[in-house]
Amino acid sequence: MFAKRRTLLKTLAASPALYLGVPRFARAAPQFVYKYANNLPMAHPLNVRSQEAADRIKKESDGQLQINIFPNNQLGGDTDMLTQVRAGAVELYTPSALVIATVVPEAAISAVGFAFSNYDQVWSAMDGKLGAFVRRQIDKAHLHTFEKMWDNGFRQVTTSSKPVQTAADLHGLKIRVPVSPLSISMFKALSSSPTSLQYSELYTSLQTHIVDAQENPLAIIQSGKLYEVQKYCSLTNHIWDGYWFIANGRAFDKLPANLRTLWETAFNDAGMKQREDLRKMNESIQSDLQSKGMVFNATKSDSFQAALRNAGFYKEWRGKFGEQAWSQLEGAVGKLA
Repeated sequence: MFAKRRTLLKTLAASPALYLGVPRFARAAPQFVYKYANNLPMAHPLNVRSQEAADRIKKESDGQLQINIFPNNQLGGDTDMLTQVRAGAVELYTPSALVIATVVPEAAISAVGFAFSNYDQVWSAMDGKLGAFVRRQIDKAHLHTFEKMWDNGFRQVTTSSKPVQTAADLHGLKIRVPVSPLSISMFKALSSSPTSLQYSELYTSLQTHIVDAQENPLAIIQSGKLYEVQKYCSLTNHIWDGYWFIANGRAFDKLPANLRTLWETAFNDAGMKQREDLRKMNESIQSDLQSKGMVFNATKSDSFQAALRNAGFYKEWRGKFGEQAWSQLEGAVGKLA
């Protein structure tokens, strides 16, 4: 009798649902399972905050919408991922302004060389009229753009042979730039020899001296371990770089209204936290890179802007972007051309 009682108690302990008299059911599979692709390591603030947003979405949607993150170029280089999000093979992607500009040229307006002086100018513009203008242009390409842009930082030039202090130091330099007409044009105007390569090819290209220099924000220089193949980091602040959260338009539209709102709100809220993360992170990155042997130097920013103006760079791109886009930019940063 006691043996039977012990057996019964063990059975109830192992299966609380039986004890409660309620059958147990497995949670229903998500109604929507979406892929989010990017080119950054999982430890980068963008992916840390994106994972928080994905967890929030899954919880608050009661499991209806699940976002799976594919970091670190797992689904291909920037051009591949942009093609996939346009086709619907992935539902979410975070291109920089320079990358999305290959499809929506107006998106590169925020990446005009030496336009922004500080973050006050950046966020006033991108959370204001300039950002709204760019989102409207991206929407025309059947891509849905979330309201808040995420930070990637000001871009800096690194080299293997010598520091860059003035525009003259860029003369003839073989430098990797993103697949971006604007970046190519800017460095040509500064008398460099720019080469467009996917970020996934960058480390090897520096290691084998296909190129001798590159330009990226400090967080990318650190996370990509570029200090292993570059000696100098010149604080040029030549372009502010940020990430747009781009969703495939069809995937966004087929979600119920409440899930569309949740999806966008969760990523916008996470983006505001990521901006602060990157600000704090940048305060410590330079010391970390210096401890790894990278040599930093200040630059004379006026010489670069003067060189671009003398080369006709600003005049050329004012014509390409058009008066509407250019006036939005100059309204935020002051006269350029």
